[in-house]
Amino acid sequence: MNVVDTSPRSFGATLRAIFKQSWPILISQWASMAFGVLDTAMTGHAGPIDLATMALSISIYITVFIGLTGVMHALIPIQAQFVGAGKLERVGQTWGQGIWVSLLLSVLGGAVLLFPDVWLSFSGDIDPVVRANVKSYLLALTCALPAALMFRTVYSLANAVSRPKLIMMINLVGIVLKIFFNWLLIFGNWGLPALGATGAGISSAIVFWINLAIGLWVVTRTPFYKQFQLQLGRPHWGELWSILRLGIPMGGSYLVEVSAFTFMALLVAQEGTAVIGGHQITSNLAALAYMMPMAIGVATAALAAQAIGAGQLHQAHRTSMMGLVVGLAGALLTACGLYFGRDVIVALYTSDPAVATIALSLLALLPFFHIVDAMQCINSYLLRAHKIAVVPLCLQIFALMVVGLLGGWWLGFGPGKGLIEPLRNQLLAGSPVGAGSMWLMATTGLAISAVLLHGWYRHIIKGFKRA
Repeated sequence: MNVVDTSPRSFGATLRAIFKQSWPILISQWASMAFGVLDTAMTGHAGPIDLATMALSISIYITVFIGLTGVMHALIPIQAQFVGAGKLERVGQTWGQGIWVSLLLSVLGGAVLLFPDVWLSFSGDIDPVVRANVKSYLLALTCALPAALMFRTVYSLANAVSRPKLIMMINLVGIVLKIFFNWLLIFGNWGLPALGATGAGISSAIVFWINLAIGLWVVTRTPFYKQFQLQLGRPHWGELWSILRLGIPMGGSYLVEVSAFTFMALLVAQEGTAVIGGHQITSNLAALAYMMPMAIGVATAALAAQAIGAGQLHQAHRTSMMGLVVGLAGALLTACGLYFGRDVIVALYTSDPAVATIALSLLALLPFFHIVDAMQCINSYLLRAHKIAVVPLCLQIFALMVVGLLGGWWLGFGPGKGLIEPLRNQLLAGSPVGAGSMWLMATTGLAISAVLLHGWYRHIIKGFKRA
């Protein structure tokens, strides 16, 4: 018995399948990002101490959470291949083992979040009140982490069986709940104490547990999901290792990408407050734009993995290529919007002339940055559909960390400073030397990553054809 259509599809049918699965994922991703936006915006009205707390806390939490989320996303190709093969009971067993993996990762992640002083040591002297607030905020998020990671088992299952609207609806409900609990706990409404940033952390913990409860109720009560015989069972070390063997390098890839941006921000901070602001606007736009190729990548990988499980390798390849085409088309449209709308976009972010000038100088490169970012993102997901993650991690470390981050530092702040000034002045006129060099090399690294990942995908496909 099978629950998804794994028969060969026409190009049009493949295109429709990708669109059908990717748009709910995109809305879900935007909804997830809204949590951080809401916390930052609402704590900003509580006071500068709370805003500073949020800026530091979110950077720490996101780094930990994204890496662990990447590990959990290994469940998508594993379960999707079982779905394609019609092994429905294996889907349920893997889901249960995923719960155990999420609990294990929660312990590891919690141990990191409970000791933020290690992270804060990179930020120099920090107001003792801010430091204490960071600890209390991250304590609340430590309590939220098990729910957030267990919810990823529901997220992965829904995407593996092509039912992403479930996650979209839960995340949209979560936004409403988040606004309400933030209003209660940050500002102390309805007689509750005003907890500021700590209240935002407690709010997130409450919403994550509510989202998990809703997700578990749906997948354990809905007839469609009952056919997978979802069960927790005892930990099976062989199956746990099969998830971690794929998940650890996947999480590493996620971590490489987010760490590159984190260290870029730390380095660019040397050039002053206005440069920090301009860089932050550019980074935020890059992150928002990235959600589109990420959604297409997740959808394409799930559909391709289903076809692989069914032994339909030609259909898997067709799906992968269509995903790339859709992603490229979407990236080109987004790039046009970023280029022609940059003045309006920057005006929405800031009214400070110095910050706006720097942001506009960096935004000149962002359209091309987004195109190569989209291509490297989707190609990484195509390889994950085949349960290949170690080689992509190595390629991304070289391209993003060595070429992009280290190369950007060397040319922008290190011994090679000034070597690419003619190119920077041509492409990013008016940009700061350090920030401009960092963005140029980050774009170069992403382009190299896209080429290398697609080359490795072609190598894998040729191997299948020969077999």
